Amino acid sequence: MSRVLTRASALLAALCLLLLPAAQAPRAEAAALDPFTGYLMAHFTGESATGEQVYFAHSRDGLTWRDLNNGAPVLLSTIGTRGVRDPSIVRSPAGDRYWIVATDLRIASGTSWNDAANRGSRSLVVWESRDLVNWSAPWLINVAGAIPGAGNAWAPEAIYNAATGDYVVYWATNSLRDGVTKHRIWYVRTSDFRSFTAPQLYIERPGGGQGIIDTQIVEVPNAVGGYRYYRASADGHITIEASNSILGSWTTLGNLSHLGISNGTGGGNVVEGPMWMQFNGRDEWALWLDQYATGRGYLPVTSTNLGSVTNFRTRTDYQLGASRKRHGSILNLTAAEESAVLGRWGATTPANRIQAYTHQDRYVRHANYDVRIDANVSPAQDAQFRVVPGLADAAGVSFESVNYPGHYLRHYGFDFVLAANDGSAVFAADATFRQVAGLANSSWSSFRSYNYPDRYLRHYNYLLRLDPINDAQARADATFRVTS
Repeated sequence: MSRVLTRASALLAALCLLLLPAAQAPRAEAAALDPFTGYLMAHFTGESATGEQVYFAHSRDGLTWRDLNNGAPVLLSTIGTRGVRDPSIVRSPAGDRYWIVATDLRIASGTSWNDAANRGSRSLVVWESRDLVNWSAPWLINVAGAIPGAGNAWAPEAIYNAATGDYVVYWATNSLRDGVTKHRIWYVRTSDFRSFTAPQLYIERPGGGQGIIDTQIVEVPNAVGGYRYYRASADGHITIEASNSILGSWTTLGNLSHLGISNGTGGGNVVEGPMWMQFNGRDEWALWLDQYATGRGYLPVTSTNLGSVTNFRTRTDYQLGASRKRHGSILNLTAAEESAVLGRWGATTPANRIQAYTHQDRYVRHANYDVRIDANVSPAQDAQFRVVPGLADAAGVSFESVNYPGHYLRHYGFDFVLAANDGSAVFAADATFRQVAGLANSSWSSFRSYNYPDRYLRHYNYLLRLDPINDAQARADATFRVTS
């Protein structure tokens, strides 16, 4: 991350957020907020070591996206399965509170899809913030525990319900009901994302084993198309429904099969994870669809009237940025929110190399997650790092890999490895160093360990180690230059 609190400050910030009172009655509807100027996408990237965490991307026009935080995760789950998918970001109507709700699932840990669906986590992971910048520690809400035979809780979403003055949290659970085991959408109501009502069945598709996992609702206050709410669901097709009440009856408008788009029925472009977005300042909406079957990430289809599925058209004039963006959600940002988000995560830290003083044709590089110094590194990105504020102490530095965002140089048993940040205090300390004047040449640099201050980063037989420095050779081996 571009700036990290000290451990004490981080703990204090987390405790302050956790002690926030329950959400109060809204002072104003979301439509009365300041004009929107940009967009924030919360998403995950896939089943890589750090892909199942929360990432942010930003857009000014809703079609061209830039990865934030140098493409590294913004939030890491350290609870439950220690991974999250399908993050949904929601703002309070008053604009003074935000939550991210996500699936507690990490396929990269080695679990199978069958195990995850039938014996997986029945909880969701939640973070809370007052400013989109400082987030609480995550917590779990066991929303599916009261559903008989529940195997999981996947793809959560949340929306404020003006009719009841609280939030509807809805998700998919795989369970046996009426003799059929399949995914159905369930919901609870909550005012604070900590306590909630008993789960109720929300959406079930009739006929045999047709399940439904992904669904997302968008509110259209000015009723363009004739309804206040629209929802898109992955249920074999991408089905569009409409209603004037979140918890009332819904009218099916059709699906997107006329665009060659399906969720597995009838072939075509097979997608999932529908994600709504309204373009700022105009009555036009994008429905982003995750092309998971081909691995191409999101595709937008847009409409100026949601009242009929025939109004949707496929867009090609979009750019998603460097990372693959999987099932998430989009929040329209006010100018103040956009400024805060970009101020925290928008700056791009330049890529640097770390040159050895004693072998000036060699640079620090990772190779199969080991760390050494080599000449003529190929690919060149294996020897490129972003020098960011220390994970354990912002006065120090940490070294984040350019081609493995979210992975850092850390010592482990006094050897160095490239490892994914697991969010723990131990990892942060092992990956943090004090940059001091070079021990062999003061115009260069040396890097003293944060948690072993009598040891320094040095190379020995071309391998990186964390060692005490006791002689001239060791001082030379512990001297480096950060260069572009």
